[in-house]
Amino acid sequence: MTMTDLCISAPGRICLFGEHQDYLGLDVIAAAIDLRITIRGRKRADRRFVIDLPDLGTVEEIILEGELAYANKRDYLRSVLNVLRRKGAAIPSGWDVVVRGTIPTNAGTASSSALVVAWNRFLLQAGGDPRAESPGEIAELGFLAEVAEFREPGGKMDHYTAAFGGIIWLVFDDPLKVTRLDPFLKEFVLGNSLEKKDTTGTLGSVKDRVLSGVEEIRKAFPAFGLKEPLTVEVGRKIDKLGPLVRKPLKGAFVNRDLTKEGVKLFTGNFDGEEFGKLLTRQQDVLREDLGISTSKIDRMIDAALAAGALGAKINGSGGGGCMFAYTPGCAGPVAEAVEKAGGRAYIVRVDDGVRAEP
Repeated sequence: MTMTDLCISAPGRICLFGEHQDYLGLDVIAAAIDLRITIRGRKRADRRFVIDLPDLGTVEEIILEGELAYANKRDYLRSVLNVLRRKGAAIPSGWDVVVRGTIPTNAGTASSSALVVAWNRFLLQAGGDPRAESPGEIAELGFLAEVAEFREPGGKMDHYTAAFGGIIWLVFDDPLKVTRLDPFLKEFVLGNSLEKKDTTGTLGSVKDRVLSGVEEIRKAFPAFGLKEPLTVEVGRKIDKLGPLVRKPLKGAFVNRDLTKEGVKLFTGNFDGEEFGKLLTRQQDVLREDLGISTSKIDRMIDAALAAGALGAKINGSGGGGCMFAYTPGCAGPVAEAVEKAGGRAYIVRVDDGVRAEP
């Protein structure tokens, strides 16, 4: 493509606090990172989209006629078009498009959410729709196209982080509350284990086990909920559950409380060493209670900590994918240590949300 009429990019993300909590309605703190999906396009005179995906070695062609049938169960290029048209967006013409990315795919860094957020912004801006300037509306449209459309078990953290950028604290009340936090964090090292993972399978398994535990406890305590204080009586009841349910349910409470500690750090006097300790404490819960870490990721985390990282944890749904470490002043040695442990390392920083590019 020699000329560009429009270029939009959106970031990947790391979950600082609240892994496996957004789909439970619990708070999260997440950060956009400077690995991005970029969509560059040139307007066509007809209703055809020709979408070049050089990173995947494929080209998609879509003719915009009626409700689009999906070519696969996660056909996000078509689902965004379907959702936007149902929501009244004008898509007056087709486009020749090239999609490229630097976000590791299927690795827990929200590459698919970055794609749907960027594609929503691209199409809204191309059609002159004012929602192109609303990160909240773009995030909701992204959730509809990626999660709701395919009845998947995920939450909204990835879409809101990609749309808003920076560091955000999400409170899943009605309405959802987004608080921007000061992006004063230094660099991180993201480590891709190169282990393939089953995102929806892992999310669904953990979610189902936690929610089944909630329902079991409600038989004795009807007002019980994950946002309520964990009383001694409820704790004793949880302890009587089988380990497959008990461990992730108790882990959800520990992660919830660690997130509250994270909020205090970001809204008070930030301490990098304490932040790192909270990251590592989360990893203990994610490994022992939720069971989503792997031996290779554990080795990568141990290597990062030995090389000077202040803290580290797995990132995303787990069962493979990425970890990250907080590495102010030591990103180079930590990246080297992660690669010696068998991972692929990226030094990343907090970045903007979805945006138009030159």
